[in-house]
Amino acid sequence: MILRVQKRPEGFCLWEYLLFTIITVLTMLLCICVGSVNIPLRETADVLWRQLLGRAQNNTMASNIILPVRLPRVLCVAFVGASLSVGGAAMQGLLKNPLADGSTLGVSSGASLGAILAIAFGITIPGVPFAGTMVMAVAAAFLSLLLILSIAYRLDSSLSTNTIILIGVIFSMFVSSLSNLVITFAGEKVRTITFWTMGSLQGSSYGNAAVMGVTFAVCGLILLGCATELNAFAVGEENARTIGVNVRRMKLTVLACVSILIGVSVSIGGSIAFVGLVTPHILRGITGPNHRRLLPASAYGGAVFLLLSDLTARTILCPRELPLGVVTSLVGTVVFVVIFFRMRKGNR
Repeated sequence: MILRVQKRPEGFCLWEYLLFTIITVLTMLLCICVGSVNIPLRETADVLWRQLLGRAQNNTMASNIILPVRLPRVLCVAFVGASLSVGGAAMQGLLKNPLADGSTLGVSSGASLGAILAIAFGITIPGVPFAGTMVMAVAAAFLSLLLILSIAYRLDSSLSTNTIILIGVIFSMFVSSLSNLVITFAGEKVRTITFWTMGSLQGSSYGNAAVMGVTFAVCGLILLGCATELNAFAVGEENARTIGVNVRRMKLTVLACVSILIGVSVSIGGSIAFVGLVTPHILRGITGPNHRRLLPASAYGGAVFLLLSDLTARTILCPRELPLGVVTSLVGTVVFVVIFFRMRKGNR
């Protein structure tokens, strides 16, 4: 008898990290250079290099556009895209469902309701300008996720795709009604809330980028540490339990991290749908289902996808700017339909 030793699933190689990093940095440079006023790449690189060395020339037109406006926005877009994509990949692995995502499950809608309540009623935390909105969005996202999965489990203990999507759609409609009710009594804040719900990172600050970056780093590393356990979930909860995975703790860890990523992203950028659905689905076909490779790839892919979507929103009708959520929803809807039909064909 020949015994075959199963190798431990390998993660990203150094050259793969380097390749994805180069692609992401080049995309960020493109988004900084291109806009209502195009700035040459050499001049952009010079401004960024001088800023890095602490010798920025703040009296030039390029520096006045890049440093206070485009650079913080690009950083925010990259971190939000990476966060939503990693959260979507982790959620799909946990639920064994390629359609699982904050937008399709209704979690983003719940987070939006929490943020809308904070904006409409002026809920704040002293000393931190946007902390009230962030805390409300994170709490609402986590509670929404628990509620949706609890109802779906009561109706179908196997947590099938159709059941989860159906509950997510119903929950999103319910939350949308509550959000409209809150907006009715929002008074002078209606316009701010309406534009925010369509998704936009216009006016992002370095403070927003720092908070989003720290959140992504902490939650992303935790989820990456759960990659082996997420691989075990691919063969079912019972099998994962038999090989020593603490299923309950793993579920709570993943759900908490995903809720935080979605909540913070929504509090900063508004409702940006389908990022966590599109990029993990595309990259799964490139890297395979191993989460040790899929999660890092999803982070880079989500950043690039949202950067290009934001660039499209800023330039396609220049000088008018489209809401970012509109662009991602147009792309995501097509991908959602394609995935759904492939799953239906596979089940026949």
